[in-house]
Amino acid sequence: MLNKIKRKPWLKWAFITLVSLFSVFIIFFASIYFGAWGELPSSTELKELRQNRATEVLADNGELIGKFYVFDRQPITFEELPSHLINALVATEDARFFEHNGIDNRSLLRVLFKSILLQDDSSGGGSTISLQLAKNIYGRKDYGPLGIVVNKFQEAIIAKRLEDIYSKEDILKLYFNTVPFSDNTYGIESASMKFFGKHTSEINLEEAAVLVGTLKASHSYNPRIFPERSRLRRDVVLEQMGKYGYLTEAEVNEAKQKALVLNYKNYGHDKGLAPYFRAQIRKDLSKILDTLKNKDGKKFNIYRDGLSIHTTLNYKMQSLAEEALKEHLRALQKQHEEAWGKSAPWLTNQNIVKEALKKTSAWKKLATEGKSENQILEILNRKKSIELFDYDKVETRNISTKDSVAHYLKFLNAGMLAVTPQTGAVQAWVGGIDFRYFKYDHVSQSKRQVGSTFKPFVYTAALENGMDPCTYFSAREVSYANGWTPSNSGGDEEDPHINYNLKEALSKSMNTIAVKVLMETGIQAVVNQAKAMGINSELPKVPSIALGTASLSLTELTRAYTPFVNNGKTSKPFYISRIEDDQGNILAEFKPEISEAPSISETNRKIMIDMMKATVNQGTATRLRTTYGLSNDIAGKTGTTQNNKDGWFVGITPNLLAVTWVGADDHRIGFRNTYIGQGANSALPIFAKLMQKMNMDTSFNDITKARFAPISSEISEMLDCDPVKRDGFFKRLFGGSDKDKPEKEEKKEKKKGFFKRLFGGKDKD
Repeated sequence: MLNKIKRKPWLKWAFITLVSLFSVFIIFFASIYFGAWGELPSSTELKELRQNRATEVLADNGELIGKFYVFDRQPITFEELPSHLINALVATEDARFFEHNGIDNRSLLRVLFKSILLQDDSSGGGSTISLQLAKNIYGRKDYGPLGIVVNKFQEAIIAKRLEDIYSKEDILKLYFNTVPFSDNTYGIESASMKFFGKHTSEINLEEAAVLVGTLKASHSYNPRIFPERSRLRRDVVLEQMGKYGYLTEAEVNEAKQKALVLNYKNYGHDKGLAPYFRAQIRKDLSKILDTLKNKDGKKFNIYRDGLSIHTTLNYKMQSLAEEALKEHLRALQKQHEEAWGKSAPWLTNQNIVKEALKKTSAWKKLATEGKSENQILEILNRKKSIELFDYDKVETRNISTKDSVAHYLKFLNAGMLAVTPQTGAVQAWVGGIDFRYFKYDHVSQSKRQVGSTFKPFVYTAALENGMDPCTYFSAREVSYANGWTPSNSGGDEEDPHINYNLKEALSKSMNTIAVKVLMETGIQAVVNQAKAMGINSELPKVPSIALGTASLSLTELTRAYTPFVNNGKTSKPFYISRIEDDQGNILAEFKPEISEAPSISETNRKIMIDMMKATVNQGTATRLRTTYGLSNDIAGKTGTTQNNKDGWFVGITPNLLAVTWVGADDHRIGFRNTYIGQGANSALPIFAKLMQKMNMDTSFNDITKARFAPISSEISEMLDCDPVKRDGFFKRLFGGSDKDKPEKEEKKEKKKGFFKRLFGGKDKD
């Protein structure tokens, strides 16, 4: 043979060329194998494969609320992969998967012959599941003109090593946990939850075929964007399963007849369930994780370390609370806009619009560029395409940035927090009407005047300081220092000779009497009582505090109401119960924080609950009974602030405490009138709608069917007095009403009557 080559020079050169090419190939391959083009993972590293994992936020029953991730990936075990899912993948992507060792030589030869020599595009790609897994895990790098060749060889080497280390079942598990699906979703579990709202183990044949079908081109076959295209691709997968014997022809035809039905759940940061709550979790985690270290001594990363954040949130209640809030705000917004009409401040008050405009990032950016105010206004008045939120639809309109700001100024916003009062465990948290467009959280960030929801603290302080619940006060207006004269809602002058006991005055939320009770008790005593019950904010020591001129957060107000249903003890709202690492090891646990000593005596606590039940049964919150038909045991308090800027409602049941607030983000914009803006109309319906929805679900029976303990005969006797009492003939004839009391009573912490000074008893004695 060698002699023949020597005699024929062309054979000699051909042989040299082949040997040279083979040598170059061997050297080239060796350079890849030994890491000249980038270090390849060793067998040891492959044994310890660890991919970035999304951190899960879980409800109290373990149901997934949302995730924090760079890539939306959540690994599962092989046992959780249904057989029809595995069969769909193998039939579609790698029919000889169980026969080859990572590289399918028959497929490669087919690709070489049909694609390269015959230019036949139908030959397929020749890529195996193991090769795809190598690409999924390590990606591809840009090596210039030889990039595709280098990457292919690297993937082949890694695929062979994977096959040597792992079983076929392990490779399938790794593949399904790393493969990219549509909508920036990585891993079959994340895709199953996102597109069908199910765990992987629960998806049926057609759903499995849809997801496997997207692997060919995750965008082109995205079932959310291109449902018909995705359905046709699903049918191709089903036909492949029939071709390779995984399904009968009848089963294929039956499956192809079924419609493509999605149950899409977006776990992105801006969408999905409880976005305000998840945003708060993320803030808290950054602080908590600073105190924890992983096994390597490094800080945990919430976007990559696959932590499990167990929360107290009730998944169903959260969903119902969001529905209730949005349903009511949609209707209230319409009332709000119609009441203002063309005189609305967002249309007529250019100062408000301009000040809001100055807070935008667009204004600030132009200001840093050195633009003058007039130049900025001219630029921000230019029309452009802007996406605008509305309840009925999100639409893109050609308007200016200034017009956009005015558009958003008109919207009312809301907040709702519901807790288990005995522990403080948060059950529902709704921070606003739509997190995509209104990022400000009205549960944790906002502080607003609380209006008449502060009155129960005044009455509690009065009882704790010895006032009899059957003490009577006239509703007649009285002037205090600086000429301040509080009046009752409606503005009608009360009959000076009719007096109300504490229960009647609180249930009807009478402003004049609330201030008198405050003055009789003492401002400092009321402040002390409120602080003892859980209010931390600075409280102004002025008579108007009785009417709720203090600004508090929704969380703070909720905390201060817990003693009424927790044996007088304060429960601090909490929402993270424990944090686990990706192996299920507990990193941190959080328990309820409950005050050791009660801030209210048991007798006075029960009296206050009875008074607030009267608010619901015959006072300012009666629409819970009349309009919404609720028969649950409910106590509560409505609240409306000055100039109808804020509406509040506190709903109390034996096992649930819920506080709702409604108002405009810009505190200068209020409701047009009290009819619309009062707490009973603006905030109460959110709680009412939530209770209606919960009443229809038996899983909430422990809340909806709970009853307050009946009051004892002793307390019943203490409350046994007429709601109102008219002055006797001589008092009506000769006077002696509140109007006659000196204005300097404001300066005394507690006015001492004649009989008390003489005999040490109460004035009424």
